[in-house]
Amino acid sequence: MNSRSACGLTVLRVVLGVIFLAHGWQKLFGFGFHGVAGFFAASGIPLPGITSVVVTLVEFFGGLCLLIGLFTRWAAIFVAIDMLGAILLVHLKNGFWSQKMGFEFPLILLAASICLALTGGGAVSVDGMLVKRP
Repeated sequence: MNSRSACGLTVLRVVLGVIFLAHGWQKLFGFGFHGVAGFFAASGIPLPGITSVVVTLVEFFGGLCLLIGLFTRWAAIFVAIDMLGAILLVHLKNGFWSQKMGFEFPLILLAASICLALTGGGAVSVDGMLVKRP
């Protein structure tokens, strides 16, 4: 992988990590599991008591892993599943545009997650540094 590709993956990974970490932080420390479960129940998401905990932890720890580039492929797979669920269960019925809670924003997060799941986090990551060790 050339250095520009590695830098591009790093930018994508860090930005995606910040976004998921912020959303997970908001759910964990702002709304709490109970608040997220209430929103999920009102949105018709199945098993809101369980899915609220899973989604919150996936977004928080997945975002943290993406940010530092640790277990990047796994974190990306989990947040991709998270976004696929968000699109199918919440956003798809609202159409494309984000202003109407559409699927535009979660779709780009899904695409970016799939890119990182396929490529990894690049050389400028904890994963990349561990691979370089003798």
